[in-house]
Amino acid sequence: MTRYKRSAADAFAEKLALPRVHILFGTRQTGKSTLILGCLPSDALIFNLADPSERARFSERPGDLIALCRSLPLRDVPWFVFIDEAQLVPELFNAVQVLFDEDPGRWRFILCGSSARKLRATGANLLPGRSILHSLQALTNPEYQRIAPIGIPVDALMAEGSLLPPLCGEKARGEFPFRDLEDRLLFGDLPGIATIVLPEERREVLISYVTAHLEEEIRRETAIRDYGIFLRFLRCAAAESGGILNLQALSRESGLSAPTIRAHYQLLEDMFLGYMIPAFSGSLRKAALSSPRFLFFDLGIRNAAARLHLDMDTVRANPGPLFEQWVGGEIYKRLRYKGSGTLSYFRTSAGAEVDFIIEDEGLIHPIEVKWTERPTLSDAKHMLAFMKDHPDRARRGYIVCRCPYPLELSESVSAIPWWGL
Repeated sequence: MTRYKRSAADAFAEKLALPRVHILFGTRQTGKSTLILGCLPSDALIFNLADPSERARFSERPGDLIALCRSLPLRDVPWFVFIDEAQLVPELFNAVQVLFDEDPGRWRFILCGSSARKLRATGANLLPGRSILHSLQALTNPEYQRIAPIGIPVDALMAEGSLLPPLCGEKARGEFPFRDLEDRLLFGDLPGIATIVLPEERREVLISYVTAHLEEEIRRETAIRDYGIFLRFLRCAAAESGGILNLQALSRESGLSAPTIRAHYQLLEDMFLGYMIPAFSGSLRKAALSSPRFLFFDLGIRNAAARLHLDMDTVRANPGPLFEQWVGGEIYKRLRYKGSGTLSYFRTSAGAEVDFIIEDEGLIHPIEVKWTERPTLSDAKHMLAFMKDHPDRARRGYIVCRCPYPLELSESVSAIPWWGL
């Protein structure tokens, strides 16, 4: 089986040289364990708390970790200790602190988790001042093999003004097989999905993720007793993904109270299954909306959770909203890796909107998403009005679309193809 290298691998391996506790969070099936194992020396100590016996041992006696690590012989290089699904035994974070404070250079701890809920609920010690937090997302554009139109060198897309400035400077690894846009809108960008050739197998994997795998994860993480009710909420939340959060409407549709729905959304965020995109906070317009939008972390999981038919007819029936969510997800993932910049949206009660807004290093980068191959300046009318309200910070706007190559539509508006992000 071919193993594909993740873009985050080199940066993660370099950071492991730092004498800190390394904590890696991310949704299941994004490849966290594979990434970590590829960076570890052969004599690393590995504990997988998904194993019931391992979990029971450390739950009863978290001090065993201290005794075991202290028993390792002294040497010039650190011992690597990898604890997978560390959130299942929060007490181990305290044990790690004891060892780190005792001798920061003797051990190199790597804690990995697919949920922050139990850590948040127990007020777990995330080792402030001692740890470096990392995240691993679903695949991003630079991780696929790049295919540019004939006569358009891929390197030309890195020229100033042709890409979103906060996303520039990332080298395309190009190890995962290229997939066209419609395929990614339907099946998403999980690494395991990207390497499956047969659509039938992809469908089965995604459905299994939502039914069997997600149910197991939620039952283990929460005290939810009626899982059927939660599944009804999950289906509603998936169907509404990308839209502005409306707790009252969701309450009517799902039969759950608004506080319960709010708690369920928090659960999805804690499990890294989705995230809120806030409304732009710097607007002077009184009519600007303030409710956040919610996006699932991956379109394939979103489509399966919404119980959509996982075939191309689903995408072709209404591709615009899926494309908008895909662009938002791509930007979100890249900003998380970049480690700076915030993502928001802008909309007024009258319907004027800018799909996404990046704020970074004092500048604002408004973005419109259009399912068109021939963008025009009329596609940017709301964006231009927004830029007029923020002339000092919003100097250039972008239309992300399906144009075959980057276009300059005006002195302040560029159109860029989806594969050029």
